[in-house]
Amino acid sequence: MTGRIERLKQEFDIGVEWKAFPLHPNTPAEGLALEELFNAPSEKITKMVSGLKQTAASLGLPFGDRTKTYNSRLAQELGLWAEDQNKGDQFHQATFESYFVDGENLADHHVLLRLAAKVGLLEKEADVVLQTRSYADDVDAHWQEARQLGITAVPTFLMGFNRVVGAQSYDALTDLVTMAGAARND
Repeated sequence: MTGRIERLKQEFDIGVEWKAFPLHPNTPAEGLALEELFNAPSEKITKMVSGLKQTAASLGLPFGDRTKTYNSRLAQELGLWAEDQNKGDQFHQATFESYFVDGENLADHHVLLRLAAKVGLLEKEADVVLQTRSYADDVDAHWQEARQLGITAVPTFLMGFNRVVGAQSYDALTDLVTMAGAARND
């Protein structure tokens, strides 16, 4: 997803602000099998994942064979810290690949510390953020804002009063920024 966002930022005079979202916030740290999360038989889950993979492929996005979902709360907290370190976009991209392509557990401190280091963040500082939960209140505020705005799915792209929900084509994102009056870069 972030490749298209980077392309939009190059083409239009826009800024991007990442927001945390409570996607399955009650998922335990060890994760849940998709069958359990959606209360569906494995055949239905296989079909669902296949559909997601096809959609991702049509958008040029990598998508692996996920069988579980994990709690992303700590990744969101670390992501906000990464933004404060001017590494937000890189960290978000790394977490997307880790989760959606490699199926890694984003509730695992070791995974998060490795991802932080991968994008050039100091592992010791990232560990302090995770241990102290110093961005927990910020994530809570983002979740509250999402509820107030009626956001129920990710990704959701907002510009002014317009929104696009779900993994959308580059043209759909271009339409969104154009409707919001964003100027094209020279």
